[in-house]
Amino acid sequence: MSAPQTPRARGLKGWAAEQIRKNTPTREEMAANKYLAPIAHRFLSPELWRFTRRSVPRGVALGLFAGFIIPIGQIFLAAFLALPARANVPLAALVTFVTNPFTLPFWLVVANKVGSVTLRLDAAGPAFAGGKAQSGAWHAFIEFSQMAGATAFGFVVLAIVAPALGYVVSGWVWRAVVSRKRARRLKAMEARLDQRLGAQ
Repeated sequence: MSAPQTPRARGLKGWAAEQIRKNTPTREEMAANKYLAPIAHRFLSPELWRFTRRSVPRGVALGLFAGFIIPIGQIFLAAFLALPARANVPLAALVTFVTNPFTLPFWLVVANKVGSVTLRLDAAGPAFAGGKAQSGAWHAFIEFSQMAGATAFGFVVLAIVAPALGYVVSGWVWRAVVSRKRARRLKAMEARLDQRLGAQ
């Protein structure tokens, strides 16, 4: 038996649920959006709003891809990609919030580190800058260009790696949740059957 939630935990959970409801667009809002007007009717398809073993991992993967690949309009990109992929639209839109104004500084640092390690700029940068010029302004410009390039490349890497990991992890979590629910249903059915047999 799980321990009861504290008022603080319930408050945080309620706040999070409220933020999700407020920030996740509804079927009608997506269908009415002018950028999605040509395919708006497809957002009303019930299959795009069901939580299934295929649509959930796809929605998570597309949401992560959209969240990392562009700085704005991630929700609509995720929703647009969810149509041909038959992914869960609200989940794809929700997962894009992994990158938001509060988490962006953290992801900028992570993307810069990933990009620098991938491109190996930490070692090559000083030698390149020193060979070009000794000017402080030029050196600062080179450092800024390398940092911006490494960060942008890091986001591309994250947009490739994060969806793959998200797909695998969300698929595993979905199967675990479904198995748990089935086990509970079977246990409840067995308990009801035992009660009926005992009453006879």
